[in-house]
Amino acid sequence: MPYPKGHKIKVRNTIVESAAQAFRTHGIHDVSVPFIMKGAGLTHGGFYSHFDNKEQLVAEACRYAISDTIALLQKVSDQEEQNPKINAVIDYYLSPYHRDKTEMGCIIPALSAEISHSSEEVRQVFTQELERMIAFISDLAGIDPSKGSALFSTMVGSLVLARTVNDPELSESLLSSGKRYAKELVMT
Repeated sequence: MPYPKGHKIKVRNTIVESAAQAFRTHGIHDVSVPFIMKGAGLTHGGFYSHFDNKEQLVAEACRYAISDTIALLQKVSDQEEQNPKINAVIDYYLSPYHRDKTEMGCIIPALSAEISHSSEEVRQVFTQELERMIAFISDLAGIDPSKGSALFSTMVGSLVLARTVNDPELSESLLSSGKRYAKELVMT
């Protein structure tokens, strides 16, 4: 019996979602194709009917994850009644919740170091998606892209460091300092 129309696309999307979650949590190199397929509720054998290789999946997972983060941050912004709305996004991005929920968080701080060692295809997609994220942040803050790059770099760097340290007080300090500086960047 043939699969219903759209089945292959639905399965592919499930694999991409599983990969995005796994990469956010464990990184690219520590996640195998069988692990991703198991997370999608599928067997390893079906992978190659959807993707040419793991690199193609990494690229699609990055695209998916950044779109997912932009949608989430837009929702955070839309729920904010005060201006500037970017402050709500900064507060969310540099929150203990976002720091601790790597599997659902922004993929940029989770994978940036690994992406620099990835294929040209993956780096190209990551670059395009990073530019899209910076444009989103810049537009939301009402600032030029150069300042938006500095703002987003501050947010990512603060989150990376807050996730890295094992001292809870230092982690909180990194988040709060990052929030304060990011908001000052918007105001200047």
